[in-house]
Amino acid sequence: MTSTSTASSTTTKHGAGTGLLDPRSVPFVGDEPAMRDWAAELVDRARSEGVELTGDDGLLTALVRQVLQTGLEVEMTDHVGYEPHAVEGRGSGNSRNGAYPKTVTTEIGKVGLRVPRDRNGTFEPVTVRKGERRLDGLTGNVISLYAKGMTTGDIQAHLAEIYGTDISRDTISRITDAVVEDMVAWQNRPLDRVYPVILIDAIVVKIRDGQVANRPVYVAMGVNMDGERDVLGCWVGATGGEGAKFWMTVLTELRNRGVQDTFIVCCDGLKGLPDSIRATWPLADVQLCVVHLVRSSLRYTSKKHWGQVCREMREIYTAPTVDAAEAAFAEFAERWRQRYPAMIDTWERAWAEFTPFLAFPVELRTIVYTTNAIESLNARFRKAVRHRGHFPNEQSALKVLYLVATERRPNRSNPTGRINAWKGILNALTIHYGDRIQAAS
Repeated sequence: MTSTSTASSTTTKHGAGTGLLDPRSVPFVGDEPAMRDWAAELVDRARSEGVELTGDDGLLTALVRQVLQTGLEVEMTDHVGYEPHAVEGRGSGNSRNGAYPKTVTTEIGKVGLRVPRDRNGTFEPVTVRKGERRLDGLTGNVISLYAKGMTTGDIQAHLAEIYGTDISRDTISRITDAVVEDMVAWQNRPLDRVYPVILIDAIVVKIRDGQVANRPVYVAMGVNMDGERDVLGCWVGATGGEGAKFWMTVLTELRNRGVQDTFIVCCDGLKGLPDSIRATWPLADVQLCVVHLVRSSLRYTSKKHWGQVCREMREIYTAPTVDAAEAAFAEFAERWRQRYPAMIDTWERAWAEFTPFLAFPVELRTIVYTTNAIESLNARFRKAVRHRGHFPNEQSALKVLYLVATERRPNRSNPTGRINAWKGILNALTIHYGDRIQAAS
């Protein structure tokens, strides 16, 4: 049986005699009223004849099969240069050579096709490519679900329930592996020469490497000269928690990828991290994240005093000048040192890295005194990994984090993207780092 006769028999089964599945009867895309009327007629005919819309013998499945089969036939005609059975094909140097059966998985189920062949073996169809067993829509759905934190088992169950599509977990893993090449290119892409602000932080995920263990994932985000936030990379560290030594490796890699200068690096209070930053970029100002400092302070404070302590700490980090902040801290220390000496000691040890942002105007303070942007990204990371329990290996963890880091959600605030009122911030940066700004430009 030829491919043409197969497509014709399928179409006749679902009402080709009245032209519903005849491609010539389908309205043009964009003609919404006509398309809506045609769809309503299609559904009514399916109901009256007791035909399912989806499934192996469904009406929509037949329609998809007809469109794909027609596309393959048209491609073959273009390739060999003549219509089926036309005399022009005789002695043309290439000719049709039958067809072979192929089943592809779509969003509405499996679709059986007969892919035409040519005698020279040079036909490369685009409608359904050689080796392609799933159409892009399904692949895109699998990757999207994977990015949202669903396991391969969850995705398998979801596709079976929604689409009636049975795909093995190994197949789903192979689909998600399609992003690995893009992920590696993204992780090693060249970076800008100067980022005025870099924010760094780490989260913890569970990875099985022999046995399940907590592993730190180091994350760096940069703000470029155009005010665009961008995730510069993610790195999985060894067990044992976040460490300044591994941060030194990360920062060195950023420098090797092209980052020659940064004005301000925002970080948490990890011991030794400021030294690693200055060793990489000697002129950089290290700004301690105020949110981390407040959290560390509350760790040593009874909950009954949290309200008062937070109000007094706010007077320190919103002070208009360094002198005003020192005066506010002196009163704060005098009031609480005897009751919470560890809290006061935390502030005193962090003071040198806490105060740089106090020299900046309000516009600039908002992006440098806290790592809120990267905290927002980390919140998305945590949401994506929450359901999993643990990852089987480092690559599976990085695949999810890469997909989350590069996702742009419409009509929502995103961790990446342009910063509001950037021109005012750039003016403030120019006042403080004029020569270096000009060099970057």
